[in-house]
Amino acid sequence: MTAPKRYACIHGHFYQPPRENPWLETVEVQDSAAPFHDWNERINFECYAPNATARVLNGQQRIIDIVNNYARISFNFGPTLLSWMEKADPKTYARILMADRQSQELFGGHGSAMAQAHSHLILPLCNRRDKETQIAWGIADFKHRFNRMPEGMWLAETAVDTETLEVLAEQGITFTVLAPRQAKAIRKIGATDWEEQGHAAVDTRRPYLCQLPSGKTITLFFYHGGIAQGVAFEGLLNNGMAFANRFQEAFTDSEEPQLAHIATDGESYGHHHLHGEMALAACLRSIEEQGIATVINYGQYLELHAPTYEVQIHENSSWSCVHGVERWRSNCGCNTGGRPTWTQDWRAPLREALDWLRDQLVPIYEKAAGKLMKDAWAARSDYIQVLLDRNPATVDVFVRTHAKKDLDEAELIQLLRLMELQRHAMLMFTSCGWFFDEVSGIETNQILQYANRAIHYAFQVSDTDLHDAFVARLEQIPSNVYENAAESYRKYVAPARVDLIRVGMHYAASSIFEEYPEHLEFFNYMADSEVFYRLSAGKYRLALGRTTVQSKTTLSRKHFSFAVLYLGQQNIIGNISLDMSRADFDQMAEAAKEAFRSTNLGEVIGQMQTYFGQEKFSIWELFTDEKRKILRQITEDSQEQVEKALRDIYEDNYQLMMGMSVSDIPVPEYYRSAVAFVLNHDLLEIFENGTLNRRELRRIYAEFRRWDVPLTNEQAFKLVVEERVFRELQQMQTGEWSLEQLKTLVAVLQTISQLEISMEYWQSQNLYFSLLKEYESGVRTFKDEEWRGAFMALGELFSMVV
Repeated sequence: MTAPKRYACIHGHFYQPPRENPWLETVEVQDSAAPFHDWNERINFECYAPNATARVLNGQQRIIDIVNNYARISFNFGPTLLSWMEKADPKTYARILMADRQSQELFGGHGSAMAQAHSHLILPLCNRRDKETQIAWGIADFKHRFNRMPEGMWLAETAVDTETLEVLAEQGITFTVLAPRQAKAIRKIGATDWEEQGHAAVDTRRPYLCQLPSGKTITLFFYHGGIAQGVAFEGLLNNGMAFANRFQEAFTDSEEPQLAHIATDGESYGHHHLHGEMALAACLRSIEEQGIATVINYGQYLELHAPTYEVQIHENSSWSCVHGVERWRSNCGCNTGGRPTWTQDWRAPLREALDWLRDQLVPIYEKAAGKLMKDAWAARSDYIQVLLDRNPATVDVFVRTHAKKDLDEAELIQLLRLMELQRHAMLMFTSCGWFFDEVSGIETNQILQYANRAIHYAFQVSDTDLHDAFVARLEQIPSNVYENAAESYRKYVAPARVDLIRVGMHYAASSIFEEYPEHLEFFNYMADSEVFYRLSAGKYRLALGRTTVQSKTTLSRKHFSFAVLYLGQQNIIGNISLDMSRADFDQMAEAAKEAFRSTNLGEVIGQMQTYFGQEKFSIWELFTDEKRKILRQITEDSQEQVEKALRDIYEDNYQLMMGMSVSDIPVPEYYRSAVAFVLNHDLLEIFENGTLNRRELRRIYAEFRRWDVPLTNEQAFKLVVEERVFRELQQMQTGEWSLEQLKTLVAVLQTISQLEISMEYWQSQNLYFSLLKEYESGVRTFKDEEWRGAFMALGELFSMVV
């Protein structure tokens, strides 16, 4: 009897919603993600990057291998996440692309990466045109990154209807993955009668063919709900072996081919569950080592075992709402919990308001685009090529392909604004806006920012102002926190609107502090100066200029004159004008410079007021990240003063504190605060800026123990240490290291281990592992036995099997 054909597949859906400020096209600082800049950065550190270099442990919890999990699983990455990662972490991005190439070698030419409908819209709630564009954009994005046509596509929230499947099939997608409860009825291919499926009752071990009304077909995989639930909520990722054994339970004694497979949030593997990537790596290894199954991906399984059954789906169903897609259009009862008195009655009117806005934008777009483009909707579907690589060449190809004629500058700007109008008209339906419990949450505010941006573009291209009518609809939407959704919108969304005048203000203020302000690129804009003067007198500074600011997105530009006076600390007085002549500017500049040189600051302000008028701007008008950057620069001097004062308290009163301590007299809290500040500062300084010094580190460690003071920010300390250790290892990799440096690093890590902090050295472990392999293979050789011993001791500290 032949051995049963048992296969296992784990799919990870890796996704983050677009977080960019739609005016700046960049992710602004998110304090809740501290010590990281934003949640993308934090989750990447905890999940996406570790899965590309996952550690495999032995029974003694020592590292025996480091593997790329993505090469052994099925996965999809949201295009908005990959576009961020490509710039923010190109190494992890490259490893993800490499994993797809490796998976083709492992799985008979079938890559494990699946595409994703582009902007994570709930497709059954979209009109046909948006479905077509979202799927076309997802395919184009995938082909751009992975250099092949995708076989499968992930649907946001696995939300599906027949029309969505039709569009997938029309565009060449052969399969998708759904939840078991989304199967309505099945039958063996060729049979007459359908067998109705109860809730999650479908046999998930086989693929199913779905016959579509058009005559096309698509294959559907329904994942194993029990194991997926165990990953998300039942602690399966606490033990890779237990995770693997759950797959054993999914099989029967049948000799027919069986596929045990699950679909899970990718963030489970490291973000939601600490070290989940290690459990995933251990599970994959254990599945094959124990002979539980052959690890496979969906593409190869379909080649080996075509569907023998067909299926009907439940229309408008999804994986995270038992009511179908109601979570994204009604108060269905699904929520994140924790707020039992809150209602989600806001969901339906929010959907209605955005549907209204989308439908208002369509005729505006069609009318204006019809004057410039051959086919406005074909152009929208092709605009993804510009988004993937926005530069003059791709814009030129796009325009030559779709424009009716050669365009002048104003027409080109109009065309690009129209394209961006439609991009934001789709982004405003990103699913996360409805998923959570309150209309004023950051996810809903994010999609309302996209709506705000689309409204602004509509006004620019057609002089049609939809803003007041849209806000009136928000006023009818209930909130659990505010009087209505409009109140939250006015507080958090409307102030985020940016025009080129505000960009000009930002440039003018930042030019006080930038080293080379004559040409400056910031966020989604660039500034070029016609003339620029900057004068300094002690802490005071004066900047004067005439500058053109241009949007990189739409190429629109404005020319303005400015004057900015810096009076120290946060005190900035700025003026800007869009219509000042060069002659008036030159007059103003000479008078202001002369007054500044004579230290007559009142006269400087008077000249600014004479030429610019009463209206001024300050540092508080700057964008969040740059405002914080400048405030950090401004506060450096005062920080040094604070540090000196606290250090003086620490040093001047050290013997007194020692005497009190040995006499069992409590040390006053203000002394202890000074001790904690100085020790934390000195500890961080060693790793941030200083030379690694084991004696100094041991001294500081002894002081921490003596005074029993805590680390002020343990997470920030761990990140600083990991980054410094990684840099030291990079020097070793390039051959710039001495034996003394190696011994110092060993001693430093030994001391850190005494701090009883759970350190995360995964980046350094990855690099050490590659160096270890080079020594084992003979690519590198040890200088002598002392060097070899120190290197092996370092490996022990990294929990390696050496």
